[in-house]
Amino acid sequence: MADHDKTGRTVKTTETAFTVIEGLEDLDGARVTELADHLGLADSTVHSHLATLYEMGYVVKEGDQYLIGSRFLQLGEAAQERKEAFELVKPKVKHLAEETEERCQFIVEEHGRGVYLHRETGERAVSTDSGLGKRIYLHSTAAGKAVLASLPEERVERILDRWGLPALTDNTITDADELLDELDATRERGFAVNKEENTEGLRAVGVPLTDGTGELIGSLSISGPSHRMKGEWFEEEIPNLLLGTVNELELNLKYS
Repeated sequence: MADHDKTGRTVKTTETAFTVIEGLEDLDGARVTELADHLGLADSTVHSHLATLYEMGYVVKEGDQYLIGSRFLQLGEAAQERKEAFELVKPKVKHLAEETEERCQFIVEEHGRGVYLHRETGERAVSTDSGLGKRIYLHSTAAGKAVLASLPEERVERILDRWGLPALTDNTITDADELLDELDATRERGFAVNKEENTEGLRAVGVPLTDGTGELIGSLSISGPSHRMKGEWFEEEIPNLLLGTVNELELNLKYS
């Protein structure tokens, strides 16, 4: 799939199978009729796909309810480990969460969205719905803006054309020119900030991670409640922690 549209041939049955899987995730498990109504598909179509997925071990049954199976964990682990850098990042995420006592996460960009690949929570971290594998808009998060600031301008334009700039809070940047100015500022200072732009009451700092040669890998961010994420802690100490961690990772990647 291209950044901005579909290209080439697609297989309808494959699309339907993944629609069924995603529908099960949305509903946190469902019966055939419930899932079919949710997806706007025929009961027989949904049943056939679920039966196939069940035989392959990708869904399980509890009574007459189907649920996502644990076999997907194996695929998720493969995604987390597909690059050496992803494995090197993992302990750093944990260390940053412990040191700051806030939440630290690592995202990668796929198809113009951010995907949470690693996440750790410190002792004072607030709970959010940013689970592993969750896809997010790039324009409204510190990690996402760090990614956008590291991409070529034409790629950024394609991402904005495809996904737009939806407002998630009253503070979300929804004007393209304003976002581009923010990306310029991000490049100049070396880190991105999110001031309650994705979740009300939550602020974050994000820094891009490259492979040491300039190729973007993803971005690290630290987030916490606005009453703690302010002043020198937010503007200097957390950015310096992230920049130092990224510098160490990039050196390890460059010379490994």
